[in-house]
Amino acid sequence: MEYLSTRNKKLSFNFKEIFLRGLAPEGGLFIPKNIKRYNKSEIQKLSKLSYTDLAIEIIFEFCNPEINKNILRNLIKKSYKDFNKKEVIDIKKLGNINLIELYHGPTLAFKDIAMQVLGNMYDELNISSNNKINIVVATSGDTGSAAIAALNDRKNINVFVLHPHNKISKIQRKIMTTIGSNNVYNIAIKGTFDDCQKIVKEMFADNTFREKINMSGVNSINWARIVCQIVYYFYSYFKFNNKKVNFVVPTGNFGDVFAGYVAKKMGLPIDKLIVATNENDILERVINTGEYKPGKVKPSLSPSMDVQISSNFERLLFYVLNEDDKKVLSFMNDLKSKGSFSLNQEQIDIIKEDFSAKKINDDETVEIIKKFSNDYGFIIDPHTATAVGASKVIKDNSEILVLGTAHPYKFLETVKMATSQEIETPKQIEHLMDKKEKYDILENKTTDIKNYILEKLS
Repeated sequence: MEYLSTRNKKLSFNFKEIFLRGLAPEGGLFIPKNIKRYNKSEIQKLSKLSYTDLAIEIIFEFCNPEINKNILRNLIKKSYKDFNKKEVIDIKKLGNINLIELYHGPTLAFKDIAMQVLGNMYDELNISSNNKINIVVATSGDTGSAAIAALNDRKNINVFVLHPHNKISKIQRKIMTTIGSNNVYNIAIKGTFDDCQKIVKEMFADNTFREKINMSGVNSINWARIVCQIVYYFYSYFKFNNKKVNFVVPTGNFGDVFAGYVAKKMGLPIDKLIVATNENDILERVINTGEYKPGKVKPSLSPSMDVQISSNFERLLFYVLNEDDKKVLSFMNDLKSKGSFSLNQEQIDIIKEDFSAKKINDDETVEIIKKFSNDYGFIIDPHTATAVGASKVIKDNSEILVLGTAHPYKFLETVKMATSQEIETPKQIEHLMDKKEKYDILENKTTDIKNYILEKLS
């Protein structure tokens, strides 16, 4: 598989190269030169596979020939052997909602599904066999813990995780900061997730620094994350016997829902992808009005979605602009210099062929959690609640598939406020809750983070 950059189609990389780099030169994002489109008979064959076998087939399309298929098979099975569900995910029918539970991995969030695979890929691609790799990742709550769970105690790998100080849930933080491995460094940034993400991007863009520390990344800007998330769209769709299906996805950085878009480009007949946002509604605004204008991040009860710069939207923009890399670069330059860019009506209409969007505020989120619990005796986390609320935009009789992105225990305070109920500590993390936390609080300055990393590596 050959890859190019959203901002420069002349560049060419293989899977191993884009896996290690994460971010393309000039700040662009990697995408495949060609995306395989399955025909109906091929989709029919895929529909008969188990989750792991389906993952092998789909992921192989994107990492061939860098990873041998037999090796990939062993890698995938190893990645999912400790999930609570044999088929990795679970689907529950609750009223008119089909809840796709994606949180049965070690850190109780959908990020585990991709991150466990990525952790094993570092070993299989021999990226860290000779030189120590330093992975730097920004997290709005769940990515960091999933990365740590996948990479802690790995030989020749260090993990530096940046999270916004006091802007994630206590349990999200504790899952990250109680691991205690010598190769894990937790950094609380005095700022927002967007600040953390900006720092990571600036470090990737600094070629001298990136090469000096042999830097890599596992945020959703890393294409491998997207690839692994495509699988559960296929697997979920196949459970509904070719009915009309809409997916509703809570999202901040646009990575999870973009995986659904790629699945659709691969031939999966999804009707619409509904983007659920909280009051950090940049995605709702750009989909409905064409204006991409980041504002100030607003703290919310769904903190993993407290994002105003949705990096993966650039990948969609590339396709909306008919794969014109120069136009993408121009839009990104406008965003940097003017603070925004705007799409015309034709471009908005192209997006609306595949996407709808709906904002759900904190008060609505609490009411949705409460009503869902009362109606079905089932508790959902606040991120999943925004998707339940956004599903109301679907007015037909199609199957509504809501992505359940995190276990409600991770947001215990919000759930208790909404339902007055306690949640039993899941077995995956019960041993972590009484452990001592370890993290450093740093200023929101790229130079400070660089110096911190260099000091730890000296």
